[in-house]
Amino acid sequence: MPISFCLLSSHNDKNVLCKAKTTDKRTLAYKRRKLARQEAPDVVLTMLRSAKDIPAKFVLFDSWFTMPKTVIRVKRENRDVIGMIRITEKIHYQYQGKWQNVKSIYQKIKKSSNTKGIIGSVCVKLREDRVSTADKFIDAKIVFVKDRSSDNWHLLLCTDISVSDEEVVRVYGKRWDIEVFFKVCKSYLALAKEYQGRSYDMQVAATTIVFLRYAMLSMEARNATDDRTIGDLFFYLKEELQDIKLSQSLMLLVDTLRQTLSKLPLISQEMAKMIMDTFLNTIPQPLRQKLLLCA
Repeated sequence: MPISFCLLSSHNDKNVLCKAKTTDKRTLAYKRRKLARQEAPDVVLTMLRSAKDIPAKFVLFDSWFTMPKTVIRVKRENRDVIGMIRITEKIHYQYQGKWQNVKSIYQKIKKSSNTKGIIGSVCVKLREDRVSTADKFIDAKIVFVKDRSSDNWHLLLCTDISVSDEEVVRVYGKRWDIEVFFKVCKSYLALAKEYQGRSYDMQVAATTIVFLRYAMLSMEARNATDDRTIGDLFFYLKEELQDIKLSQSLMLLVDTLRQTLSKLPLISQEMAKMIMDTFLNTIPQPLRQKLLLCA
């Protein structure tokens, strides 16, 4: 669900086309233009604060925004970050007491490859800048993942070190929904094609209309295809399915016990039946009811 966006402009006055005629700082148009001319990480934090009521634990970034400075600032907003890291020698992380780039860290880790392509992971520390003191560092985990189509590898960073490597990969995979969202908006909902003009306010209005269309389509798709939308009935059916599954498991154990007793040479069929009846009469009532339901 798209809830916020910002069409960025330039910081340089010479590169700004069609400046706003209004200078009233109380207007929304002025505030919108002021935000558009800020640095992208600052805009991210502003948009994140506007979504403070959304109970999302993780903020997902691609490699463009997963910089230590931005990650630490998001962490201060009481949100954890999962994002892809650039493979570069210019960004350093503290590992084994030394600040080093990800290529050096990769050479030192114990590598293993599982079915999900996870090579390994390490715990590191991040700093906002080189003058930051140790008390301002934050802990993070770097997960090394093998590329499916080549011998290359990718890096995922998570500021919650208690999350497993598999969960980091799974959660980051949800970020692909944003790429699908942009593809749908551009290819099917006429984003950047339906309106072409130099009025910034009109550009914002046209983008908002496209996002509203996508939101309505998302709601319709959820109501039409997602079984959770039937409310309490969904949970009742879910609980019933769980009970039947448990009953079948119990019945399998009882059948196994019955077959084992019947194969013993020292126990007759009548004795085996008596043992089974005694066993069924002594188990708790809820379990006995589930067995009778299954039978």
